Amino acid sequence: MAAIRARGELRVCIWPGFFGMSWRNPRSAELEGVDIDMARALGERLGLRVAFVVVGMGEVISQLESNGCDIAMSGVTVTTERSQRVAFSKPYFSTALVGIANRASVRVLSWQEIDRPGVLVAVAPGSQAEEVMRQTLTQAELSVMRPPRQSEAEVFSGRADVFIASVPYGRGLAEQRGWVRLLEAPPRFGNTLMAYAVARGDAAWLAEVNNFLAAAKADGSLARAAERQGLQGLVVY
Repeated sequence: MAAIRARGELRVCIWPGFFGMSWRNPRSAELEGVDIDMARALGERLGLRVAFVVVGMGEVISQLESNGCDIAMSGVTVTTERSQRVAFSKPYFSTALVGIANRASVRVLSWQEIDRPGVLVAVAPGSQAEEVMRQTLTQAELSVMRPPRQSEAEVFSGRADVFIASVPYGRGLAEQRGWVRLLEAPPRFGNTLMAYAVARGDAAWLAEVNNFLAAAKADGSLARAAERQGLQGLVVY
């Protein structure tokens, strides 16, 4: 906290491709989403300007570890591997998984058709989807799409049949891309929590973040941010 206040700036790591959570609107070129709103609210609470540190998919945790930012606010899901590397706040969202397919393809039309021989399932590296699908798939092939490859581009092109992601990402992508077909998973399949992440070993900073989250839940600002993105019902109290 002392270093952040001395700098006068809160550095917030985001991946700008997370629809609904932290994404750059192509029409306005402005950053939008639940976590963008919350980051600005946190900066206001602390009396600090907010500097968004834009990173690639899968680079948020490593940026925290190398002191590239003070906090990650970009739809970060809590996984076993990540919990060993960073400290997580109290959760603020609870989300299940969803499949993303191309409407132009008839290879996978429902969730039940995913786990079949010859189906290529894409996941982001280190994600909850990767962890869950490794344990679930018995016949389909799993492909971890490491940067610069993008999972949605692989599905759009037909190089992958389906991309597994969180509900907020899936809903947001469907609103922005007309080619998307969402494949609903069984209720609460792969259910996981989203939280804010900070570097390990700073209890005071983590407590400050948790106090902010508690206040945002109590005054309704988190719920309003979620509603603006069509993600009401996911907030964890």
